Amino acid sequence: MKLSGADIIVRTLIEQGIETVFGYPGGQIINVYDSLYKYQDEIKHILTAHEQGAAHAADGYARASGRPGVVIATSGPGATNLVTGIATAYLDSVPMIAITGNVPTYQLGTDSFQEIDITGITLPITKHNYVVDDVNDLAPTIREAFTLAISGRPGPVLIDVPKDIQIAECEYTPAEPVSPAPPQAAKLSRIEAAAECINQSQRPFIYFGGGLITSDAQEELLALAEKLDAPMGCSLMGISGIPTDHPRFLGMQGMHGHYASSMAMHRADCIIALGVRFNDRVTGNRAKFATHSKVVHIDVDGAELDKTVAAAHSMRGDLKLTLQKLLPLLGEKHLPEWRKTVEGLKFEEQKALDRQSGLTPRSAMLTLNRFLGENTPVATDVGQHQMWAAQSLCFKNKRRFISSGGLGTMGFGMGAAIGAAAATGEKAVLVTGDGGFGMDLNELATAVTYRVPLVILLMNNGVLGMVRQWQTLFFNKHYSNTVLDRRTDFVALARAFGADGERAETHEQLEAALKKAFESDLPFVVECIIDKDEFVLPMLPPGGSMDDIITKVDSEVQDD
Repeated sequence: MKLSGADIIVRTLIEQGIETVFGYPGGQIINVYDSLYKYQDEIKHILTAHEQGAAHAADGYARASGRPGVVIATSGPGATNLVTGIATAYLDSVPMIAITGNVPTYQLGTDSFQEIDITGITLPITKHNYVVDDVNDLAPTIREAFTLAISGRPGPVLIDVPKDIQIAECEYTPAEPVSPAPPQAAKLSRIEAAAECINQSQRPFIYFGGGLITSDAQEELLALAEKLDAPMGCSLMGISGIPTDHPRFLGMQGMHGHYASSMAMHRADCIIALGVRFNDRVTGNRAKFATHSKVVHIDVDGAELDKTVAAAHSMRGDLKLTLQKLLPLLGEKHLPEWRKTVEGLKFEEQKALDRQSGLTPRSAMLTLNRFLGENTPVATDVGQHQMWAAQSLCFKNKRRFISSGGLGTMGFGMGAAIGAAAATGEKAVLVTGDGGFGMDLNELATAVTYRVPLVILLMNNGVLGMVRQWQTLFFNKHYSNTVLDRRTDFVALARAFGADGERAETHEQLEAALKKAFESDLPFVVECIIDKDEFVLPMLPPGGSMDDIITKVDSEVQDD
């Protein structure tokens, strides 16, 4: 059958199993929006308040579902407004398809109204991008983009479609949804060498990241931990990869990770890294990282192997398949001394935990835990609240913690929560701060319009807390532009948008507000008032190693 390019775009999205897309219309994408109108019974479009919010919503949809998220925008500022969202997805390996309109092909390069070289701009932050200059290539290009987005290490792909290509017609033949490129295990010789190294270790530590979730290798990970009698820790992206309450799981590792997890990794003689990067937040001072440990690293992306930390054994391959070949080569370990050491680290961590009375960030997170269902997705913005959530929230199922790790994007959370709710059909939670919320509160209009079941826990300390924490500890309390001093009434603001809200200044008020929020059928803002001098601890100082980890700050240091 003969279809316009715009119809081909929408029909191919439907063909690929896409049920929901996010976006914002404009002149150079209007033909696609006309097609979305025609096919509205087969595909839903969620109109956000801003293109960046749409990109984050597509990202949250993908993280929560494991399927590619799709975002659509017009040319010029519409396309450039997607850039932060695309970069966020790229650095966290999230499959996303971005479709942008552009001026007609005969106007490209003439500085036409709202013309921009979006493929040139996004080249460093996509797995690949395309300009389609022939309508006959449109459906094959979209299918190829989906294959790329979900194969190997997932990531975003952008397709730029000039307006005349959207108008032109050609034959369209439906096809089956694409599949990822077949995964492959690492080379057997490398697996055998790694097994020999692991078998010699007496203090193994398993460190996993988002690649574990992508590869669906939870079963193999847990079998590995049991066989090696090993503790486990994760990166920020690994949270919810396994149940938080697993007895061998020590939690997130790194700059603001759990003390026991970070120190166990520091004291290990063999670090088994699974689908994870060794970025600066993980290692601290790399010259002092893993000096007494051999690193065994498995990752589907060979570029990550030996990039920042030299591994004794590097294996490029699908994590699940590689672990399946590795496990039979490993001997059963019983390591009572190592278990005793790890238990001691857990005891030290427990002693350092905040047990203040009243409403504190930790008590707020523990209270929120009581309201979370097993499938409740929790999104965050970026800052102190993000780390408090990462440290204290509990998850049973994978893909339920949704946070910007690599790029650290303030303003990510609201769009991501909307996308996660759309993907799962569950009530979603956004944990945010007053700084982050100020960057994405416009999407509260989206949540209200589409009646998104959303609870927003707003940790309000009146400052940009994470930067202020650094200013307190390392910049002689020079609080340059981190005191917000805003007069916003967030509860009144929520109600002005058509949502609901409550303010909580005590633990009892927070519990009552959360109960009301989770029972409400409206998006609901719970403004939780916390002290501006609450810190995220533990913390690695700049340039420090695990030997320099800060677990406690004297009260006089925090006081103005």
